[in-house]
Amino acid sequence: MKTRHIVPAGAFCLLLAGLMPQSMAENNWPQWRGVNRDGHSSDIGLLDKWPENGPEKIWMFENAGKGYSGPAIVDGKFFTMGTRENRTIMLCLDANTGEEQWAKEIGDVLGNAWGDGPRGTPAVDSDNVYTLTGEGNLLCVAAVDGSILWETKTSELGGKTPNWGYSESVLIDGQKLLFTPGGEKGTVAALDKSTGEVIWQSKQIEDKAHYSSIVAAQINGAKQFVQRTEKSIFGLNPDDGALLWKTDFPGRTAVIPTPIVIGNRVYVTAGYGSGCKTIEIQPDNTVKELYSNREMKNHHGGVVRIGGQVFGYSDGIGWLCQNLSDGSEVWSERKALGKGAITYADGKLICLDEGKGHVVMLAASTDGYRELSRFTLHPQSEIRASRGKIWTHPVIVNGKLYLRDQDLIYCYDIK
Repeated sequence: MKTRHIVPAGAFCLLLAGLMPQSMAENNWPQWRGVNRDGHSSDIGLLDKWPENGPEKIWMFENAGKGYSGPAIVDGKFFTMGTRENRTIMLCLDANTGEEQWAKEIGDVLGNAWGDGPRGTPAVDSDNVYTLTGEGNLLCVAAVDGSILWETKTSELGGKTPNWGYSESVLIDGQKLLFTPGGEKGTVAALDKSTGEVIWQSKQIEDKAHYSSIVAAQINGAKQFVQRTEKSIFGLNPDDGALLWKTDFPGRTAVIPTPIVIGNRVYVTAGYGSGCKTIEIQPDNTVKELYSNREMKNHHGGVVRIGGQVFGYSDGIGWLCQNLSDGSEVWSERKALGKGAITYADGKLICLDEGKGHVVMLAASTDGYRELSRFTLHPQSEIRASRGKIWTHPVIVNGKLYLRDQDLIYCYDIK
């Protein structure tokens, strides 16, 4: 008589999940620029070439309203911000079908000549969603239905709304919510994510808020938070917000791209002619500048690091591959594609032309600009401000490419 081994259904499902290729397993994009805030998708097995008219459009949602907020995508739910009836809303869609799950009013609408509405990307943590509106309303809502669990305003923390509105995407780290109200009470604040109560503010630095988003890092074996303002780059002690190190940066007008931390080195870039800078943090927290130049002058489309190179759009130069070790140009291309945003997945760069809506797949290569495919977003928004462009960054998760042009959210199949 043969012995039958019965595997419980739950264990069998876990076994199957362990055997699945990564491209088939469920991935998440829980915050701005993905899991590690680096613009990298963990998807593999994606198309190496798109059909002539572009990849299949799975769905398009047409009622997101105004704004540039990007998506946080977790467990098949797509969270972003927009506007309806002159109110800012948090919006939840089914990430696979585009069907609206719920919409919740969360504050006033930021008015701006370059486009009204929210700028930042929500952060999803367990059963809650956290976000900062362009007007400076900071909230925690329930992921299941958008009900508001707590809220506060940046003005209560000494903050003043920047010229183009609060654009930072909040960071959840353990029990803390980190963001940058700016001002004399302390540039950066850590709040209890469960209650919204202030844990600390970084009183040793009082720079006003700009538009970059804070990152968590391990530098010389020590946990810290790295942020930048118009004129400063700095690291903070996660326990009490004490200033660990600080260095100057020649920012102008608006400093936007997220810092990149590699070991004990920090790379930053900004537009308006500011350029880029790489520093090295010594074990005693002294700062050594490795280089500062104007090769990469990235405005707000972001840059991604792949190995020893940084890729992105540099004002006046075009799409650029930069050597991270010394800041030199590896290659550049100015004519093939206009200025825009970038993300990385499966050995490829996905670049979005902010002016014309061209979506281009490039080889993530040091051998030069190698275009693999392209298509153009269609239709495009009719409510975009005359000064506004397609500024929401591309997101790739679970074999899908998500793009946004104001009220229009697009989902394409690229697996």
